[in-house]
Amino acid sequence: MTETQAGTGADVAAAPTSQTVPAIELDNVVKEYTSHGEVVRAVKGVSLTITEGEFFSLLGPSGCGKTTSMRMIAGFEDPTGGVVRLHGEDVTGVPPNRRDVNMVFQSYALFPHMNVWDNIAFGLKRKKVADAEIRRRVGETLEVVDLLGREKRRPKEMSGGQQQRVALARALVNRPRALLLDEPLGALDLKLRQHMQIELKRIQREVGITFVYVTHDQGEALTMSDRIAVMNDGLVEQLADPREIYERPATKFVAGFIGTSNLLGGTVQEVAGDTAVLALGAGDRVVIPRGGTVAAGDAVDLTVRPEKITISREQPAGDVSVVRGTVSEVVYLGTYNSYMVVLADGAEITVFEQNAHDSSTTAERGDTVWLSWQPRHSFVLR
Repeated sequence: MTETQAGTGADVAAAPTSQTVPAIELDNVVKEYTSHGEVVRAVKGVSLTITEGEFFSLLGPSGCGKTTSMRMIAGFEDPTGGVVRLHGEDVTGVPPNRRDVNMVFQSYALFPHMNVWDNIAFGLKRKKVADAEIRRRVGETLEVVDLLGREKRRPKEMSGGQQQRVALARALVNRPRALLLDEPLGALDLKLRQHMQIELKRIQREVGITFVYVTHDQGEALTMSDRIAVMNDGLVEQLADPREIYERPATKFVAGFIGTSNLLGGTVQEVAGDTAVLALGAGDRVVIPRGGTVAAGDAVDLTVRPEKITISREQPAGDVSVVRGTVSEVVYLGTYNSYMVVLADGAEITVFEQNAHDSSTTAERGDTVWLSWQPRHSFVLR
């Protein structure tokens, strides 16, 4: 990881209003490239607002436009259309070295011949900051990233996580108003990556500046972010806080990309009060919140998370969603068992059952089982 100074979706959440002037704004930003004589639109009119002190993530698969959007914020790419604002000022076309942001990349690119202290102080020395001020700011930054006592080490004498902290400190010591991080944990192993997610959030809270984080890892985004913009094919499909995105995905793409989700479809058979019923097969019924928008005869797509579903050998009673199927696979995953259940129409449903008491399973491969869940856990998709 190294550093350098530097959607319109149908569902764009309102940003927090604690600050009058946002830290970062993208206003209908478009980015086009020409490839083999054809125009490629990498970003297709993205609008979003990021507030001061927010940990904001751009999340999506490779090629969705998230890194291109960040590079336009940093000034490494010029938008084809639209406006980029930093702290209320239009910086479209302003070079990176005149923007009060720093960008941190996945590759560390630390100077191998310099120790930790000199790596962190490098930018301040180039700016001819006074020695006393350099000592004070580097010392404070070392404390924030938990590297006190390692000032004299060279990069080759440090672990990947420690090198990552040095690169982060080198960016933070310049006191940017916003820090842009492009998949900075991608080179770390799983356990260290999970630890650094918590550390990054702690550091962001302590320094109090705006973090904009680009990742394809949904776990990273859910763990650290105040809000997340889920991008797909150059657009923002949903912008909301992590809980809203996980519990109430706005589109099929978001439901499938964030966590494990079961997608079901059917036709509304009846409407009663605040709920509607979809008939999926003999004895099967899915109860969904009506929400004032569903009528009899409507075709509906919905999602339900695996951990919301109860698996049993007996048919459940009550006003719940109930479907029957055959267990095709059981996987023991330590804290929970994962079941793959095939319904009569061929649809597959994944169920997570927590191992709260022991590691025994409710069902085995080939067993006929009933799956049930509460109506509020069925979320209708656009």
